[in-house]
Amino acid sequence: MRITGGRARGHRLTLPGRAAGGIRPTSDRVREALFSILGARVADSMVLDLFAGTGALGMEAISRGARHAVFVDRSPAALEVIRTNLGRCFPDPPASLLRLDLARRGALARLTAWMPAGVRFDLVFLDPPYKKNLAQPVLEMVDNAGILTPGALVVAEEERNQKLPPATRRLQLVDQRRYGGTGLWIYQHT
Repeated sequence: MRITGGRARGHRLTLPGRAAGGIRPTSDRVREALFSILGARVADSMVLDLFAGTGALGMEAISRGARHAVFVDRSPAALEVIRTNLGRCFPDPPASLLRLDLARRGALARLTAWMPAGVRFDLVFLDPPYKKNLAQPVLEMVDNAGILTPGALVVAEEERNQKLPPATRRLQLVDQRRYGGTGLWIYQHT
């Protein structure tokens, strides 16, 4: 696994061991396709990487010019892998890490309490473990948390055959792609 574009392009990422709980990183091919779709929207964005795992999505965004990325995962081992990968790819990474179990109801309230007042995200990556039925509830939590800028994009990654809604309260599905066994749902905040 490597960073596919931007200033850290080609840097290899450490993969987690068994202690990280069976993380399934987003493949280089899917990340490259996703960031091609996102294009210039990544530059100077505030990024939230939920179920961050290796941190590949958030680090790809930093490499391509994101202003800051917040990495959230429940596993201390995964957060240690992210810390290692950030240090390997960036001399002074514009990043924060937070241990948080997103499967718990109201988990994002802790995130909003932890963040400085007024911080909002332009880009959110939501990549829960497949087949755990977490994508839709966390998508709705993100929608209701008041953490998105107008026009923000939320990218949900799930197994390609999963069904995600065409809209939530303020998120509208604007694009859907499939790559092998992976599905991407891109929502825009209205």
